[in-house]
Amino acid sequence: MTVAAPGPVFSLWEIPFSRRGSWFGFSPVVAEKTYAREVHLVSHQTGMHPILKLVPDAETAVTATPHLLTWSGGGGRIDLAYESADTVRVRGRGLGLRLLAADPVLTPFSGPYFYQDPVDGSYVFTVYQTGRRYRITLLGGEAGHLGAQAPGAAERGVVLRGEWEIAIEEYETARAPYTSTGPFEQVAEAVRTEFDAFTAAVAPWRSDRTPAAGLAAYVVWSATVRPAGFVTRPAVLMSKHWMDKVWSWDHCFNAIALSRGLPELAWDQFRLPFDHQDAAGALPDSVAHSEILYNFVKPPVHGWALRRLPPAPDPAGTYRSLERWTAFWLDARRTPGRELPHYQHGNDSGWDNATTFDPERVVETADLAAFLVLQMRELARLAPDPGASARWTGQADRMRDALLSELWDGERFVARGAHSGRTWAGSSLLDLIPIVLGEELPRPVRAALASRIERHLTAFGPATELPASEHYQDDGYWRGPIWAPSTVLIEDGLRRSGYPELADDVGARFRALCEKSGFAENFDARTGEGLRDRAYTWTASAYLILAADHERRTGRAPGDG
Repeated sequence: MTVAAPGPVFSLWEIPFSRRGSWFGFSPVVAEKTYAREVHLVSHQTGMHPILKLVPDAETAVTATPHLLTWSGGGGRIDLAYESADTVRVRGRGLGLRLLAADPVLTPFSGPYFYQDPVDGSYVFTVYQTGRRYRITLLGGEAGHLGAQAPGAAERGVVLRGEWEIAIEEYETARAPYTSTGPFEQVAEAVRTEFDAFTAAVAPWRSDRTPAAGLAAYVVWSATVRPAGFVTRPAVLMSKHWMDKVWSWDHCFNAIALSRGLPELAWDQFRLPFDHQDAAGALPDSVAHSEILYNFVKPPVHGWALRRLPPAPDPAGTYRSLERWTAFWLDARRTPGRELPHYQHGNDSGWDNATTFDPERVVETADLAAFLVLQMRELARLAPDPGASARWTGQADRMRDALLSELWDGERFVARGAHSGRTWAGSSLLDLIPIVLGEELPRPVRAALASRIERHLTAFGPATELPASEHYQDDGYWRGPIWAPSTVLIEDGLRRSGYPELADDVGARFRALCEKSGFAENFDARTGEGLRDRAYTWTASAYLILAADHERRTGRAPGDG
């Protein structure tokens, strides 16, 4: 019998405390790779902005679980829980707290303005950086304040001592005075129940064999925001640290992880970038609360991802969107007379600085062609009539044949400069991603790719640059570290290419890596140390995908979805 693991305890210095739907969280991480001494309320509306710092009266230890954040020390404690997506409750017993503006300087165009509202007596910060207000309502005990209506540089905030309780809200211009929904214990328990239901939906197979499943579910759940600004649907951000956007390939891995237990939320993830598809059919590079970027694109992994999603709720709309996205590559990204499309920069591939792009930046690569073959296969499957299906099948066949005849040199796939026409062989794992074509590749090609993938394996999984390469860097972004998406793509391609044992090995190493080092943006391939953003959702989703698949293959997962 599968037994649910207890709720995870996590370090706030790695993973922020938040909840599904909220645009803010609590963390000492206040900017990229910048850690404060105190925990801050950090909002992600209009970007990442520290708003309030929470300063207890004594030295404390901070403990975080999905439903409760606690400071303990000085003979007392402070507890914080979410009451709703935009409201938290905070209470103190024998431990005081100062809630201070994170930015001490107010100018006409930046900083916080702080005042006491004469209507209900609450304390309000209005903050230029987010364009929102943050209201503190006293529910019990006594409060003092510092710097109300002060101009320029000043300490601004609320001071609480003894036994006290407050509510903190994030909102726009005005709202009715705060009204409690119940006692603190009830508020915290409601969040625990909500998170437990989410975990049960996305990881019903979890057990002591998958010890990181609960924390992976929390990372995804807590990074989910409600629709606001340019975010048109409930969306899983990459992180509620500084990577607080949705990039147009990251979202596919989150969609797959959610697909069995929460198909509607999974389809929201898949569809979000397509809500912003441009006139040429291209998807944006990224979508954030107040920003959409089109200067780059991301690789067309969407056909590959569709193979792992439940039936589309709108098959005709899905077909049209995917057709336009594919046509963008065929019409706007092929040199005249060439069959194979090109990336204009490494950023387009998602592997920003991979060594494949060192000789030239505008490059025809084998991974791009492979993804488009799979995407055109999906278009053939979704096509509204036999004629359209046949056309897509024919185009997929031609691109696969061109990939093999033009970029396979008999031993490996090479890259080709779109301007120069010259080719080169590299040492990046990117050049081995065509393994995703599986049975579409001739057996000798599959064997050669599998053999080269083995050379990239470290104790923790496939390094993105050959470890023996002179270009390898331990913290080199796509020039060495292990990444979740490349691991999932490689594992899936090996399995469909007839190498299940090697696929099992890749999956097992990555699962063990996450169980050891958490859900970082990427990992040092030699030591397994987590690098960069330490609470990355596609890493958590990759763990959920690989763990779920492993449990199902071994017959230990209950029926789900």
